[in-house]
Amino acid sequence: MKALEVLRTVERTVLVVLFLSMVALYTGSVVTREIGGTFASRFAWIEEAVRIMNLFLVFLALGLALERVKHVGITNLRDRLPEGVLTWVRRVMDLTGLVFSVYVAWLALGLVQFVLRSGQSSPTLGVPMGVIYMAPIAGFLLLGLRYGLSLFGVIDRFSAQKESEA
Repeated sequence: MKALEVLRTVERTVLVVLFLSMVALYTGSVVTREIGGTFASRFAWIEEAVRIMNLFLVFLALGLALERVKHVGITNLRDRLPEGVLTWVRRVMDLTGLVFSVYVAWLALGLVQFVLRSGQSSPTLGVPMGVIYMAPIAGFLLLGLRYGLSLFGVIDRFSAQKESEA
């Protein structure tokens, strides 16, 4: 499970660095607009950079959120099921989540290829727009990984739910 711990550490580190970078950039942008006058127009790229970073922040957090039971769920019926039935319902949920996540990542890959072929780039940063569309691929693959790990019993995301409810 060393690899999973490394993945969690990398994910958390990337998310924290992204968030703190967003805060620093946006704060700098606000300060520059307040005191910079016409000089502030040179920093118009910050708005776009923060938006792109926010996209990556949201999508890259999908897997960790699932593992820590931070996704929204309606558990009224599920909590009343007998243990034997509940085990199978959880497996179906994990399998469905895995299939859906891989499918969405596959669709996003096609979108990235299409947008990269179009040659579009972001207005102020000049970053190819296909790079921006890679956020859903990474996020849904990480989400699918967590569903797969739960499906095969490597992690028990449902016991984390019991702990958070206690």
